[in-house]
Amino acid sequence: MKKVLIIAYYWPPTGGGGVYRWVKFVKYLRDYGWEPIVYTPSNPEAGIRDESLLKDIPSDITILKRKITEPYSFYKVFTGKKKKSTFDNFVKTNKSTGNSLKEKISIWIRGNLFIPDARCWWIKPSVRFLRKWLKEHPVDVIVSTGPPHSMHMIGLKTVRNSGIPWLADFRDPWTNIDFYHLLRLSGWADRKHRKLERRVLQTANRVVTVTPSWGELMKELGAQSVHVVNNGYDSEDFEFLPIEQDKEFSITHVGSLNGARNPIALWNALSEICNENIEFKSKLKLRFLGAVDYSVKENLKTLNLIEQTEFCGYVTHDEALKIGARSAVLLLLLNNTPGVQGIIPGKMYEYLASNRPILLIGPEACDSARILSETQSGYRAGFDDVSGIKQSILALWEDDKINKSNTDYQKIQQFSRKNLTEKLAKILDDMVR
Repeated sequence: MKKVLIIAYYWPPTGGGGVYRWVKFVKYLRDYGWEPIVYTPSNPEAGIRDESLLKDIPSDITILKRKITEPYSFYKVFTGKKKKSTFDNFVKTNKSTGNSLKEKISIWIRGNLFIPDARCWWIKPSVRFLRKWLKEHPVDVIVSTGPPHSMHMIGLKTVRNSGIPWLADFRDPWTNIDFYHLLRLSGWADRKHRKLERRVLQTANRVVTVTPSWGELMKELGAQSVHVVNNGYDSEDFEFLPIEQDKEFSITHVGSLNGARNPIALWNALSEICNENIEFKSKLKLRFLGAVDYSVKENLKTLNLIEQTEFCGYVTHDEALKIGARSAVLLLLLNNTPGVQGIIPGKMYEYLASNRPILLIGPEACDSARILSETQSGYRAGFDDVSGIKQSILALWEDDKINKSNTDYQKIQQFSRKNLTEKLAKILDDMVR
């Protein structure tokens, strides 16, 4: 087998959206002639734990773990947070948080002093370790996956003068990420971020990202060989899901819902329908799996929707799939921010595989809307289009009554994790020819 070293910050038992992509690649890479070796922190500041993901990791692969030092303990002391408190992001991107003086100072420190991110202290010790390790354990390709983009800096410095091909995988953009403008960057820091980004993109032998729009963006920034390998779903995760559907008209959102993604027009539309249709109100159930910003809760209270709402908190990946598969509708929300055209939330692919209709709130001209249209998997309405959202919800309500579905399952199969791993393996093969 050819060998690939994968540099990844997020790895089980850490949970959350940043983990699934490479866990699933590692699960299937051997099927296509590649032996994965994973380099990851032994003590990451993980906000979420999900032991259920460990089952996907082959028991006999090599996992290299090294201690990482991160600044979160200092942040907790500075902001008065409890030592055991956890973080989704060091930078608070919610519109409803991050406004205190201490939060503003913390965000400025993160953006200007920790470049490219708060894991930058792990770069030098990782490069020293990996260079020494590689002398005794040669590999055919090195992969770095970010964010955090410190993983790309480790890849960049590790491959220097080594002759080892390097693939940089961008699950999200760097300076074009939707919260970049919230980092309170100085001119110097902004130039530094952009310089490092270009260096990574122009040095990597291959650049892989997850959406066509982001692929074009990276070409514009100087990447020479860009490939799109989408996120996806693992068909094995869906083999034993329940067939019985909720008795309520359940609308489920999976994942964190921050203030920047709060769909106020959706809540207004639901409130209007409830006021106009007693049966709809009696059947409606809003369900949230994951952290929910207080602004969302306040909107739901104001519009008298809180009695129809269930806040489940974080649940394991397996449990989220089970709940999603029995829901009447799966809610896909995009951030109303610059760069939204290239955003395809990873959950979208598992929504598709769940065989449940999707309600997408976002612009028509975006990659997520294109997939929704191609697979005929649901309805889309604009961020502020209360009338259009109402029409979509009522159509879903009628479809649910007669169990109607127009989904094109053949087009969904291209997003299976096994098919996507085969696509990745062909890119790796091409790198060592």
